[in-house]
Amino acid sequence: MAHARRGLGRTTPNPVVGACVVTADEVVVGDGSHERAGEAHAEVLALDEAGDRARGSTLYCTLEPCVHTGRTGPCTDRIIAAGITRVVAAMEDPNPLVRGRGFARLREHGIAVDVGVGGVEAARLNQPFVTTMRRGRPFVILKAATSLDGRLAAGLGQRTQITSLQAERHSHELRAQVDALAVGSETVVVDDPLLTPRLVYRERPLTRVVFDRRLRTSPEARLFSTLSSGPVIIVTSSETVRRAGARAGALEAAGATLLALENCGMQDAVRALGHLEIQSLVLEGGTMLHQAAWDAGIVDYVQLYVGPTAFGGDAPTLLQERRFSIASLFEPRVQALGPDVLIEGYVHRPD
Repeated sequence: MAHARRGLGRTTPNPVVGACVVTADEVVVGDGSHERAGEAHAEVLALDEAGDRARGSTLYCTLEPCVHTGRTGPCTDRIIAAGITRVVAAMEDPNPLVRGRGFARLREHGIAVDVGVGGVEAARLNQPFVTTMRRGRPFVILKAATSLDGRLAAGLGQRTQITSLQAERHSHELRAQVDALAVGSETVVVDDPLLTPRLVYRERPLTRVVFDRRLRTSPEARLFSTLSSGPVIIVTSSETVRRAGARAGALEAAGATLLALENCGMQDAVRALGHLEIQSLVLEGGTMLHQAAWDAGIVDYVQLYVGPTAFGGDAPTLLQERRFSIASLFEPRVQALGPDVLIEGYVHRPD
C-alpha cells in the first residue's frame, strides 16, 4: 500500500497502484508505483526491476492488472511473459474494460490468483477512482471549519479565522492530493479566494471550480491571477450565457473556462465535471453550496476542522437544520491538529 500511496494526487484519470515481486524464498526482488497517467504501471515497473528473478515468483498488487491497451499495453501480458506463477491482488478493478477480465486471463495461463488481501485499504486509497467507475461522477468531499458549537463564523457576514496553522497545513495537504476544489459564487464575491495549494508541494495543476448560475464572478477576481496553478472552471447555465453574453465573454477573456449546462443542478453539474477527468472534488464552501450538494445527495465524505471556540448567537451553522450528525458517519476518524480537531468520515457506507 505504501507504493500505491506515492501516486496520490498524481495519477488521475488512472487509479493509484503499487506492486512488488517476491520470490519463493520470500525475497522482494522488485517493486513499483504507478506515478502518472501514460507512464508505466506499477506491475511493469516491479517486473522490470525483478528481471529474470520474476520467473517462479509471486506478484503482489493493490489492484487487478489491466488486460486492455490504453496509453500503455496490458499488464497481464507482461506478467505472463515474466513467468510469474501467482498473483495476489487486493481488489478487482471496477473499470468496465477490466472488471475481472485481467484475473481470468491470468488464470487461463495457469497463474494462481488470490483476491481480497488488503482489499478494504486498497479501495479506500482509490475511492475517487472507484466512485467514478461505479457512479459516473467524482468522489465529493464536503470540507468546512466550524466552532465548537458548529458555527461557520462569529456572526452573519463576518469573515472569521476559526482554525490554526496546523489545520490549515493539513487542509493544503488535501489540496495536494485531489483533482479539484469548488466554491460557490458568493464565496468568490465576498472572500475573493486564491484557492491555490500553498504550504505543501503539488505536482499537477489544480482545477478550481466556481458554481455560478448567474455569472456573478468578476473578471477581476484573484482566481484569474493564479491560472499558472491550474484552470478555473465556472459552472453556469446555458440560459445565463445566452442572456449575458458580454459577461460570459469577459470571464473567458480573463481565462475562465465556462461549463454551460441546460440543467445546472448539482447532480448534473458534478457529472459534467467527471467528464473532464475530475475524479475527486472538494467543496470548500460557502454555506449555500454545501447545502445544495447535501440536498442533492452527492456528498460522499465530510471533513470538519473544529476550532476550540464557541460563538453562539445568530451565526450560520453547517448545513443549517438539515439532518446531519457526526455520529452517523461511517469509518469516522478524529485527529488532533494543534488546538483544533479534525473529524472526518464517509456519509454512506463506501463501495
